[in-house]
Amino acid sequence: MRVLITGSHGQVGYCLTEQLKECNNITVLALDRDALDITDETVVKRVVNEFQPNIIINAAAHTAVDKAEEEVELSYAINRDGPMYLAQVAQSINAAILHISTDYVFEGNKQGEYAENDATNPQGVYGASKLAGEQAVAKACNKHIILRTAWVFGENGNNFVKTMLRLGATRNELSIVGDQFGGPTYAGDIAKSLILIAKRIFLSDSEFEYGIYHYTGLPHVSWFEFAETIFDVALQSGVISKKTSLTAITTDQYPTAAKRPNNSCLSMEKIGSTFSIEPSNWKLALNNIQAYVG
Repeated sequence: MRVLITGSHGQVGYCLTEQLKECNNITVLALDRDALDITDETVVKRVVNEFQPNIIINAAAHTAVDKAEEEVELSYAINRDGPMYLAQVAQSINAAILHISTDYVFEGNKQGEYAENDATNPQGVYGASKLAGEQAVAKACNKHIILRTAWVFGENGNNFVKTMLRLGATRNELSIVGDQFGGPTYAGDIAKSLILIAKRIFLSDSEFEYGIYHYTGLPHVSWFEFAETIFDVALQSGVISKKTSLTAITTDQYPTAAKRPNNSCLSMEKIGSTFSIEPSNWKLALNNIQAYVG
């Protein structure tokens, strides 16, 4: 199996690259933005046609949610056009594309978990550009898997866990939003799931449905509850000597340029029944919290 990874220096791209190194009989080409700018259609076609992958995993994205409100053109170039170019060339060589998307495609006001076929209604540029990317990929390539995820964290890159530990090192008190809910998702678990799906596609050992799947962690919590757990684990692990005092606030009390979904809880039923993939155990992933310091 030949696998091309884009965005190899991002949270998921890094984990994909590291995990695939340990796999037998897989040839990997892992490229960051400097090596492959997915917004350059000519370069995308050249790289893919030269490497001839069976699987393309697109982990490249413009994920700066608030900046996206100003960087509209850049957001659509990276989140819609780039994935479309990758999907088009994948179709031309009969490869499959695995594309990472987001909970931000939803409005975030549903009661209960979002299923894959629920109506989308993004509330900002980031979500709208990611939804446009989903639609472009689905239209361009028959063999596509779109994996929506949320609240991603990992040892590599910037994320909520690192932010909490950094702020906690210098502040005695922190105010954390307590009325937005979702499933923290470990980047290493996303990578593991994508590799499992890629192998299933390559081996074609059984029929399954191409299309959209959800993958996040359980249990669902608020950002406030997530922060509480981070500091509890950090204290138990000796990463910190004193726990920062946390106060739960509302979304209205913490205004941001882009509107966040209040409900980012995604259903795992479809991916579980199709691929036997379990939700990300984010609490277990935090046991490695020493790696998030510094």
